[in-house]
Amino acid sequence: MNKQGRQKYRAVLKKCLVQAADILLNEIEEVIEEETSKQKRIWVRDWIKRRDKLGASANLLRELALEDPVEYRMCLRMTPDSFETLLNLIKPHIQKMDTFMRDAIPARVKLEITLNFLATGNSYRSLQHLFRVSKPAISNFIPAVCEAMNEALHEYFKMPTTEEEWKIIANGFEEHWNFPGCCGALDGKHILILCPGNSGSQFFNYKGSYSVVLMALVDQNYCFTYVCIGSQGSQSDGGIFQKCALGNLLQNGLLPAGYCIVGDDAFPLRHYLMKPFQLFPMDGKKLLITTIIYGIFRCVLAVWMANI
Repeated sequence: MNKQGRQKYRAVLKKCLVQAADILLNEIEEVIEEETSKQKRIWVRDWIKRRDKLGASANLLRELALEDPVEYRMCLRMTPDSFETLLNLIKPHIQKMDTFMRDAIPARVKLEITLNFLATGNSYRSLQHLFRVSKPAISNFIPAVCEAMNEALHEYFKMPTTEEEWKIIANGFEEHWNFPGCCGALDGKHILILCPGNSGSQFFNYKGSYSVVLMALVDQNYCFTYVCIGSQGSQSDGGIFQKCALGNLLQNGLLPAGYCIVGDDAFPLRHYLMKPFQLFPMDGKKLLITTIIYGIFRCVLAVWMANI
């Protein structure tokens, strides 16, 4: 290769190197720009950091507990004293330790959020704004708090198992309603839900909505003695009763001889389950019995009306 050829070759090589350097430099600049333009991951949002001063736990619920117990009960479905009792029972099971990076969410806040969610059905996003707790954290601890409540209250909520316990309830009904031998009022309550996927009409009830059914037995003090939760809304109260544990127990002699519970016309008439007369006209005795049974049945209706 002569001198002129070598010079031409060098010029082309130099031009190629410059172009390659420009391309490489542009790629590097794009990578740097992309990395620097990315937002830094937010560990805790500033407005959430002000939870201890401005959150519902520190302000709204504290004010309601002191000034308006009725509205407090509407928020959490229990009195302030009952809340403190429940908190003391489950706090050791739901309180996490603080770390050097951030403080743990207080057990009180976790319980308040869980109870408000169960009472009102508020969305996680609404609860996030109200209590200033992140939505991922809420979705994580609500099931854990529910499990802790279930374990802690296991001994506080149980059906009578002895003849003496049933007779105490029966004495209460006789004193309040003049109906001897009654051990409870039974009814079902539809709890509205969104239609689960691929469920067809299984949860579609006679009212034209989707629901699960809460079957409950209450005593003379309007307290639950038995619940069966989760039956499909398409089922009748009578059908659910016959399939639930209470129906089987009553069939096998749960109550003392001669004692019964009462329900409405949705339930089957049994020697252990009384319901009002439906045929008119009634004589004096039937009318009296029907009136008394409806009076007792109002015990369970009052529980539903109380939005518990």
